[in-house]
Amino acid sequence: MQETEYIWINGNLVKWHEAKIHVLTHALHYGSGVFEGIRAYDTGKGTAVFRLKDHLNRLFDSAESLKMKIPYSREEIRKAIKETLKINNLKEGYVRPIVFYGYGKMGLNPEGAEINIAISVWPWPQYIEGEAKVMISSYIRIHPQSLHADRKVTGHYVNSILASIEAKEKDFDESLLLDYEGNVAEGPGENIFVVKNNKILTPPLRKQILPGITRDSVIKIAKGLHYDVLEKDISVKELKNADELFFTGTAAEIAPISQLDEVFFKNHEITNKIKDSFKEIIKGKNPRYEEWLDFV
Repeated sequence: MQETEYIWINGNLVKWHEAKIHVLTHALHYGSGVFEGIRAYDTGKGTAVFRLKDHLNRLFDSAESLKMKIPYSREEIRKAIKETLKINNLKEGYVRPIVFYGYGKMGLNPEGAEINIAISVWPWPQYIEGEAKVMISSYIRIHPQSLHADRKVTGHYVNSILASIEAKEKDFDESLLLDYEGNVAEGPGENIFVVKNNKILTPPLRKQILPGITRDSVIKIAKGLHYDVLEKDISVKELKNADELFFTGTAAEIAPISQLDEVFFKNHEITNKIKDSFKEIIKGKNPRYEEWLDFV
C-alpha cells in the first residue's frame, strides 16, 4: 500500500501514522463497522469522485442495518472526502470511508460504544489487472436470513477472505461464490456478469448480493449501448456455457474473466466495449454520464 500524508478521523485531519484506535475497539472484536470503497479519477476538468452520492447513500443504509447513527450528515462526509483528497494532493485514487463502533463497550450489544468515522485515501491500481482466472469456491455466499448480506458490513468480509485465500492457494486470481440454492452469487468483492448470444445477464439482488455501484453503472451503460440486460438466477451450467464473463466492482472496475474452473473464455468483445465506455465516463469524456462525477 502506498501511504498518503493525512487521514480524516472524527472531524480532524491527522498524520497517517497517528490515526490510531484502542485495542478494545468494538469493531475490532466483533466486526461492527460499515464501509465504502470509492474511486476518484483524474479527468480533463480536474479530479472527480465517481458516483459519490450513491456510495454515501449505501454507507448510510449499511449503518442502519447495525442500528448505527452516523454522527455526520451525507453532505458533511461528502465535503470531508473532498477535503482529504485535496490535502493529500491525490488526483486519482481509492477512497475508504469507514464507520465503526469504537471503544467503551465490550460484549455483543454495541449500545454505549462510541461511533467513529475515518476517511482514508491512497493510490490504488485496478484490483484485478488484465484477465482473471476464477474458480468456483467451496464456500457459499452468506444466507440472506443470517445477515444483511446486501450491506457492506466489515464482519461479513470474513466470508470473502476465506474464498480469496482458497483461490490463491489453488493458483487462481479470484473466486466465485454460489448462493445457498446453488445459483451464482458474486465474487468476494465483485459482482459478475454473463454474456450469451449478445445478451447480458447478472444475478438479481434479492438481498443476498451487494448492490454494486459499478454493477448498476454497467447495467445502465450496457442498455445505453443497446444491449438487452436481464437480472435472473444463473446456474453454474449457464455460467460455463457463456460466451463471455466479467467481474465488476469499485476496486476491480471491469475485469474480463479468461478462465472459470476448467473452462476458458477467449472472447471479450462485448466486455471490452462496456469497459471502453466506462473508461470514457470516469475520465469525463462522455457528457451523457457527467452527473456521475462529483468534482473535487
